[in-house]
Amino acid sequence: MVSSRPLLGVFLGCSALLLVAAGTVLVRGGGDKPPAAVAEAPPPPPRPHWNADTLHQLLAAVDASGDEGLRPKDYQRDALAGFLRQGGPVSAISDVATAAATGLAHDYIDGRIKNPARFDWHIEHSPARLVTLDADIANAVNDGRLPDYLNGLLPTDPRYAALRRAYADTPAAAHGRRDAIRASMERWRWMPRVLGNDYVWVNIPTYRLQLYRAGQVAAEHVVVVGAPKTPTPMLSANVGHIIVNPWWTLPPSVLREGKKYSPARGYVWQKIGGKTFIRQRPGPMNALGRMKIDMPNPWAIYLHDTPAKSAFAQPMRALSHGCIRVQNIPSLAAELHDPAPIEAALQTYTMKSLPMQTAVPVYIVYFTAAPDAAGTVVTYGDPYDRDARMIAALDGVKYRPAAKPKKPLPKAEAEAVTVNRAVDEPERAQP
Repeated sequence: MVSSRPLLGVFLGCSALLLVAAGTVLVRGGGDKPPAAVAEAPPPPPRPHWNADTLHQLLAAVDASGDEGLRPKDYQRDALAGFLRQGGPVSAISDVATAAATGLAHDYIDGRIKNPARFDWHIEHSPARLVTLDADIANAVNDGRLPDYLNGLLPTDPRYAALRRAYADTPAAAHGRRDAIRASMERWRWMPRVLGNDYVWVNIPTYRLQLYRAGQVAAEHVVVVGAPKTPTPMLSANVGHIIVNPWWTLPPSVLREGKKYSPARGYVWQKIGGKTFIRQRPGPMNALGRMKIDMPNPWAIYLHDTPAKSAFAQPMRALSHGCIRVQNIPSLAAELHDPAPIEAALQTYTMKSLPMQTAVPVYIVYFTAAPDAAGTVVTYGDPYDRDARMIAALDGVKYRPAAKPKKPLPKAEAEAVTVNRAVDEPERAQP
């Protein structure tokens, strides 16, 4: 009689035991060695299987990239449109379509311009979606949801949406405004997609600092930022300490100016770690004023007070050596920290370092176009002359800086130059 149960055979040998059960083979070696596991090969990565419908979806998405300040022709627009117009086997366009979708997705996630650090942009946003980009595109194509996938890669901050609307509403002839908006949209693609509920926001071209609470502006301060020769880098860092009555260690950029630093103004020479530094004691003449909001970062940039209050009234406030001077900084500090110890420390000129209990990020950014409190996009100046270079990079052309106009000479010098030219140059024939 033959049993209907799975065959179970046991074969004994001098060095191995072979078990056959329900089609499974296990080999047990001699002695006490554990069973050898046979690793299964990982499944092949998904590949996009294009068809007429998904190719039309891709072409529409490529055309929509123009609304994001990008150029559809950079994503195989002509090749896709030509194929859909003429027809043919889908296999002939599959590689082109995949390359177009991959390029567009990459630029939505990480920006079109490579290496933002060349624009002094050092804000990391950990584009983890780039790691699974190929598989995500394939799954989106095969599931027929490519447009939704691509749109989901763009910044979701309402300030980016405001820029997109403004760009659509700005006439093509308004080149300056459109360029400022395009450059700012690209910078948003360099930003982290989640900023947090509470953070400090310093937009260099606006010369303003905003404190956000629960995603809304809770306070605003006028600031002085780095001068064009000593620009403030774009960075993000967490507030570490509120330092009341800080010491000031003079940075190399200040020392290179060759000024004299008198002990009467609180300057002392100190040796730290084998090096000699010039430092200024806390006091009414200290260059950092009464307070410093420290935020450790590789560029030693921080927020601070200043005894030179008149600079806050100037319209163009790119004047510092790189750090950011904040008007009424004690008020900002009291928003970030328990105000009681701050008030107590301000009663003396003794340095007091107050650690933060909760991490608050600071974002120093550069948006020459940004929405105001009413949501209307305003364009600002470009103190570091970066927009034109960015637009050239977005358009894939060589940047050619415009010739700067010469400063007019004083009237007396201008008249002297005119007289000298009249004497030295022969008279030209009139046309």
